[in-house]
Amino acid sequence: MIIDLPDTTVSKISRALVSVREEGGAVALGRVLTLIIAVRHGAEEEVIEAANDASREHPMRVVVLMLGDEDAEPRLDAEIRVGGDAGASEVVVLRAAGAAASNTESLVTGLLLPDAPVVAWWPDNPPAVPSDSPLGRIATRRITDASTRPYDKHRLAVLGENHAPGDTDLAWTRLTHWREQLAAVLDQPPFEPVTAVEVRGASSSPSTALLAAWLRLMLDVPVDWHYMSPDEWSDGIKSVRLVRESGDILLDRSSPAIACLTQPGQPRHDLVLPRRSLRECLAEELRRLDPDLLYGRVITEGWELLGAAATTQETNG
Repeated sequence: MIIDLPDTTVSKISRALVSVREEGGAVALGRVLTLIIAVRHGAEEEVIEAANDASREHPMRVVVLMLGDEDAEPRLDAEIRVGGDAGASEVVVLRAAGAAASNTESLVTGLLLPDAPVVAWWPDNPPAVPSDSPLGRIATRRITDASTRPYDKHRLAVLGENHAPGDTDLAWTRLTHWREQLAAVLDQPPFEPVTAVEVRGASSSPSTALLAAWLRLMLDVPVDWHYMSPDEWSDGIKSVRLVRESGDILLDRSSPAIACLTQPGQPRHDLVLPRRSLRECLAEELRRLDPDLLYGRVITEGWELLGAAATTQETNG
């Protein structure tokens, strides 16, 4: 069900939500957090769909904020989506223009669930310092995505310079299965130290650099990371090579969904390692509402170590 509220106010939206809750009964009281999504016009449906899917694991209130021209006539239009149009959440879509768009904090504070954590998500165009932004200041967790186009090779450095506890990035979340596979390999005999690492991936993939920074931080060995041209690999991480005395371990993605694991003295294994969906990454981030301390170390300490030791090679296809 979708309830349209044209040319409205925050107080009217709040009253409409109370009415929806009373009609829905106790099920509407089971929300565990408020997710605020700041998104540009035209891109809202994809992120709402991802939030709806994630809400089946994390029932929540979703506030989608889209800001228009601040020089336009003041106006606030809203939609309330519940039931089949909202998964296990309540979705409030705000379209603000003119003076109504000038104070983002006042637009959302009256719609937050009482005594529940607040998560802010910028699917693209995040503020330079998320923790110091109007939405970031009221959130316990702040989610950005360094992979959004156009890709800026300096974006990770900026994230590290401005990192605050509670910040995280979906480029890091996409690495979970890669990190699990590599940790599992190193947890098997022979228990030899890794002496060097090579990481390769697409030039549009900040996850490649974050994986290299994680390995540099965790293994404390030189990490050589290479960006590849689009004609060699279209997207994401391509391969990781761990150098040990008995021979190299190679985890190489042979197709967008399959990676081949090669180790000395063992048969070659094909592993399912597809690129993670937006819904999967969002759901994982919402499982923890405390600061991701490992990400904080990787984006600051690991990135600084990698910058001093890595060789970045970019080629043009």
